[in-house]
Formats: sequence, C-alpha cells, structure tokens
Amino acid sequence: MINYYLVTKPGIVMGNLVTFAAGFFLASRLGVDFALMFWAVLGMAFIIASACVFNNYIDKERDRKMERTKNRAFVKEKISYNLALGGATLLFLAGNALFLWIDRTEALIASDIAFFIYVLVYSLIKDKTLYATAIGSIAGAFPPVIGYLTVSRHLDMGAYLLFAMMILWQMPHFYAIALMYQKDYEKAGIPLLPIEKGIFRTKIHMLLYIIAFVAVTPLFTYYGYTGVSFLIAVMLFGGMWLVFALLGFQKRLAAWDRKMFRFSLVVINVLAILLALRA
Repeated sequence: MINYYLVTKPGIVMGNLVTFAAGFFLASRLGVDFALMFWAVLGMAFIIASACVFNNYIDKERDRKMERTKNRAFVKEKISYNLALGGATLLFLAGNALFLWIDRTEALIASDIAFFIYVLVYSLIKDKTLYATAIGSIAGAFPPVIGYLTVSRHLDMGAYLLFAMMILWQMPHFYAIALMYQKDYEKAGIPLLPIEKGIFRTKIHMLLYIIAFVAVTPLFTYYGYTGVSFLIAVMLFGGMWLVFALLGFQKRLAAWDRKMFRFSLVVINVLAILLALRA
C-alpha cells in the first residue's frame, strides 16, 4: 500500500500546498474562512497527487535509466498500473468535485489548466526540448495563484506577483537539481540546460533568475500586500541566495549545487510563511 502512496509524490504535494496556503492567506484580508480553506486544500491536494501519479507513469521508462529513480514503484512494477491510474483519475475527479462543491469555479479552472500543462505538456515533452523546464515552471507557479483565487475569485496584482515569484524561484531551484543529477539526466536522454549548453551558462541563468526574483518580490510590499518584515526577509534571504549563486563562479565548491537547492527551499518557505502572515 505504501507504494501507491509514494507514487503521489507526497513531498511535492506538501510543497505545493505550502504555496497554495500562502496565496489563500494573502488574499484573506477580511479574515480567514477556515472551512473554505480545509475543503480547498483537500481539493488541491487531490489534483496535485493525481498529476504526480500520471507524471510518474509517463516517466517510468526515463526513470528506469536513472540511478536515483530506477527503484520507483512504476519502474519495478510494484503496483498495478490500472489500479494506480484508476486511483489517480478518481483523485482528479474528487478534487474537481470539491472545488465545485465550495463554488469556486475560478480556482477549479486554474487547477485544471495547471494539471493539463504538467501532465499533457511538460511530462510528454521533457525528453524532447530543454524548454520543458520553463513549461513545467508554469504549472508549478499555479498553486499560490489558485489559493489566492479561492478567496478573491478574480485575478489582480497579488495573483500576478505570486505567479511571477514562483516562476522566478522555480527556474534556479530546478537548475540546481539538474546540476546535482546531470549524469542521470544525460543517461535518460533528457536535454536540460547544463547538458545542452554547459554548466557555466546554467549558472548565468540561475544568477539572472535570482536577480529578477529579488527585484520582483519586494513589489508585494510596494503594493501593500505585505509589511516591512517581508521586505527585510526578501533582502536578507534573497541577498544570501544571490551571494551563493555568485560563489558558484569560483573554483567549483564542494556540493555547491546541493547547497543551492537546499537554500532555495529555505527561501521559498520563509517567504511563503511571511506572505501568509501578511508580515
């Protein structure tokens, strides 16, 4: 039974729910409707978990060639394909039903758009173009916007800033993963930036995305969505992330890519908490 749970990628589900909650709280200026939040989080969790199962299934032949993924449940046939895909379909339908039940059509439409970008576009083209990473980041930028839409029911500057923040964060975050597992991805025939264009160019891209991230995120404070605490955190943690990125251009540091990956998680979680608190 544990293998059916693992193919939902619970870590990815939880990470996306953190940013979903940040968007939900950010939009809750007049008070938090915790009942609404509970059902919306559950619906979002179901849809994300469903997308992860389908992605795992589509990736199984690529995963077979990679050291870090060769023991996944679909690869080792530890689970029934039909049962797993049937369960994923039910999760998707249940998530949609919950959004309809709480009368949040806007959030439902956004959730389904993200689902189809991730499953039917990103998952199917990731071994065909290095631009798949950017497409995947679009899907990954939706959860906080969906959380925001669940409350606001319309798009405004807050939603646009959440989307931009997540795009700019995800790209250097994923490039760090690509550098960590470059040989694995190369073996699987996945054309990522460090494989196609080299490590130096990848580091340049990471640096530029982080600069843009540090430039864009203070706009939450400028437009009145957050207070000074958020701005200070952006300058502090964003500045540290930028310094780490610059250190990557020195003589190769031990596990620099892994440190960049881990610190990117610190950055997004700290800022998500402060966004939720409207600090």
